[in-house]
Amino acid sequence: MAEYKLTESGFTRNNLDKSSSPYLQQHMTNPVWWQEWSEEVIRYAADSERLLFVSVGYATCHWCHVMAAEAFSDPLTAGFLNNNFICIKVDREQRPDIDQYLMDFITDQNGSGGWPLNVFMTPDLHPVYALTYAPVSTNGPMLSLLSISEKVKKFYIDNKEVIPPFISHGNQSDTVDESFLARSLSIYFDAENGGFGSGQKFPPHSSLLYLLYKSGIVDNAAAELMCIKTLDAMQLRGLHDHLEGGIFRYCVDREWTIPHFEKMLYDQAMALWCYSLAYRLTSRDQYRITSEKMLRCLDESFRTEDLYITGIDADTEHREGATYLWTYDQLKIELLPEEFEKLSTVYFIEKTGNFNGMIHLIRRSDIPLQGIEDKLLSIRRNRKQPLRDNKFLCGMNALLAIAFIQAGRCLNRPDLELKAAGLTQALIKRFWTGKSLMHSYCNGVLQDHNFLFDAAALLTSITMLYEVDDSWGNSLTEMTSYVESFKDGDKWIESLVEDFQTVYASWTDHPVPSSVSLAEMGLARAALLNGKELSSRQYLEPFKSDFYNIAAMINNGQFHLIETEKVLAWSRLPVNSIRVRGKHETDCYGGTCRPLEKQVYSK
Repeated sequence: MAEYKLTESGFTRNNLDKSSSPYLQQHMTNPVWWQEWSEEVIRYAADSERLLFVSVGYATCHWCHVMAAEAFSDPLTAGFLNNNFICIKVDREQRPDIDQYLMDFITDQNGSGGWPLNVFMTPDLHPVYALTYAPVSTNGPMLSLLSISEKVKKFYIDNKEVIPPFISHGNQSDTVDESFLARSLSIYFDAENGGFGSGQKFPPHSSLLYLLYKSGIVDNAAAELMCIKTLDAMQLRGLHDHLEGGIFRYCVDREWTIPHFEKMLYDQAMALWCYSLAYRLTSRDQYRITSEKMLRCLDESFRTEDLYITGIDADTEHREGATYLWTYDQLKIELLPEEFEKLSTVYFIEKTGNFNGMIHLIRRSDIPLQGIEDKLLSIRRNRKQPLRDNKFLCGMNALLAIAFIQAGRCLNRPDLELKAAGLTQALIKRFWTGKSLMHSYCNGVLQDHNFLFDAAALLTSITMLYEVDDSWGNSLTEMTSYVESFKDGDKWIESLVEDFQTVYASWTDHPVPSSVSLAEMGLARAALLNGKELSSRQYLEPFKSDFYNIAAMINNGQFHLIETEKVLAWSRLPVNSIRVRGKHETDCYGGTCRPLEKQVYSK
């Protein structure tokens, strides 16, 4: 029998009050005896031959809050869970390896997944059954969590000798011909509303970046149309916070009208990259304005000292979107009696509202209303505000550093590259031990787990900074070697941890670039910066691996390799450029090198 720091009675209480995770702390008053994932808890489950109930979510997740208030607060449900399972809460942002493994399982089981992600597992950590939201009481075909738990317990007793292990291989994409990529994306393009697909709309960051870089290489009217239609919809309609800037997580409808109101750091980073790149390629000034407002949102709502927090909740005092909504009378009579007519010519303002009788602001046009919007924002800031997920994630901050660099180059803002350098230095100081990279920091606790995403994002940021400042050379060498340590033959490992099985990294580039894609891009860029040649790479299936295909473009010679002795203004170069040091003053593209002085670029 293993020895435990927790006594037997320690497992008969909710222990999340000991956690540093904001998400786990949100569940510390549940009657469920929640434990935090640890080797100790897993050993106890194995030794006592107890099933596990593992519930995964994150601090700004609306439906996670709903389950916390409903099923997880129900004494009857909690009693059954406590008596029959070891119950574990997992913050998906602190343990992306566990989250990915269980998400692969539910996707394999159901074809889709989401959060909260609830999985029943055997004592030796084999998944048995997975679900997302479940109500506290059975409602027609939707079974209660208690009913599901009872059925899973019976199934396990009857079948525990034949439950197979689940092996996740990282969902590697299939290879495709490059000509198929944009054509395939166009098949699923929503020409009426922008975006892809016919249901709820997520911002397709990686797909947009691929199409934008592709249209920057060759004139591609279809690709540019898809980008403009989608970026305009994201900018004008309900995904966008028109007062402060920044975007929400996704819209629940095809027309981009009503969002889930959480704001995530990674969405701001990716959208900043997309809009600034689109401005550089199209010269549409509204894309520049959207980028500038996003920068304001990041500094005012996300920045804390030298790093940026993870997210802002969808709910305010348990009401989704409450901070952001207005009544018709508030706008017309109380707040903007003189400005209302002008407001209603630029925004859709209806008496019946568009969200439970209230109004979520959606623009009719991009006519500036800065004075009116600033007045409303000032009023909004005096309301109760949504909670903030105050933890710092290394990889997401590194992704933001990349976005700052790209925005600086596309908006002709050198100060943003300096900002990225400061952020990257802060990450190295906080998270890099000299041998490994820590993952998160919250409430004074530094998380000692190592993940590929963090290393790959930080390496990619460093490669971009090294293009203009060779003092980053030592960091480039160290991080290149560290990223390579996550390689297992031809596969990438997501995590180097001891309390969970090996999880191979995901290849899926939504909502952020996958660990694999960032690693491949970072290593390709590092190789070029060190004077090495790259071998060609095959392209992978669209939607799933769009960011990876940008990395493949680099390998396949579709980025300009600009060799110069001095740093050139990025505005003089194509958007798909990498600058290396040398005396040849050449531009190598598509396998051919030409004197740089003779090159004339149209974009």
